[in-house]
Amino acid sequence: MTKLGLATFLMLTIAFVLVPQSAMAQSGDRTMPMRTPDGQPDVSGIFTFRTLTPFQRPRQFEGRENLSAEEAAVFEASERRRQNRDLFDPEKGASGYAPRSEGGVLSYNEFWYERGIELTSDKRTSLVIDPPDGRLPPRVQRPPDPEREQLTQAEAIARRYDSYENRSTGDRCIMGFNAGPPMRSSAYNNNVMIFQSPGYVTILNEMVHNARIIPIGDTASPPFPQYSGVSRGHWEGETLVIETTQFRGGSSGLTSPNMHLIERLTRLDSDTVAYEYTITDPTTYTAPYTVMMPFRRTDGPLFEYACHEGNIGLYGILAGARELELQGRELRR
Repeated sequence: MTKLGLATFLMLTIAFVLVPQSAMAQSGDRTMPMRTPDGQPDVSGIFTFRTLTPFQRPRQFEGRENLSAEEAAVFEASERRRQNRDLFDPEKGASGYAPRSEGGVLSYNEFWYERGIELTSDKRTSLVIDPPDGRLPPRVQRPPDPEREQLTQAEAIARRYDSYENRSTGDRCIMGFNAGPPMRSSAYNNNVMIFQSPGYVTILNEMVHNARIIPIGDTASPPFPQYSGVSRGHWEGETLVIETTQFRGGSSGLTSPNMHLIERLTRLDSDTVAYEYTITDPTTYTAPYTVMMPFRRTDGPLFEYACHEGNIGLYGILAGARELELQGRELRR
């Protein structure tokens, strides 16, 4: 185990030990009181946030915030068929995959997916709730980047294969996909564990075992950015409010290092926590936007996300690129 891995393990172990056992027992009890032993609202438990509800409202549902039960059933069945990898034709390609003649390779089959199978209980047409049209606000028009404009598409793609440092944090198994912050429903590992101890809340995502240990109250922030940003929490009535800034870059939900993130977690009942977040980033979007999705209780457990053991996937990406260069072949993606 690396020093970094050992440090993370020890931090999580300490945080877990600090959780009052009665609070942990309550989290698995459907008749649980809505308070931790130290009197705070209880948002702890193991939850899934997978859903078929689109992130942005599809154009076909423009002006409609919710669907009827009948309309929802039709849409859900259609989406399950559309996303089913076992129904894809690798020769022709499909959503997200180029045809085989263009170098497309169909990766996982349907067995590996754990995406949502239904809309939220209120049958909303988007997870974005503000702006009211369920769509992200327009992006800020940035001035041209002379260096980027001088690169051809092939040169820009090739640069991604020059070094491991040019690969995404997902490729490098540092950060992952739906874990954020903020969290966002995706193809698999849409599970999260929240546990509370006096003065702290810990959010542990199943995806890439990303852990955020969040102090409650006004505490000093470190003088440097972090991949998950720097988070501080406080209570507003029954709602846990988490404010995060100082992003280094690499978070799956990051709009830019200037992103200002506000997350709100509110216990609705013994099985549900409402998760809502607002992103403000004037360097990327012309206005803030807000997303809301339910955390629904699941029995768990969380599984270890091994990514690719020993970073063999990253080695394969770079070694494959070197082989294609020796063959004089073009790097496609």
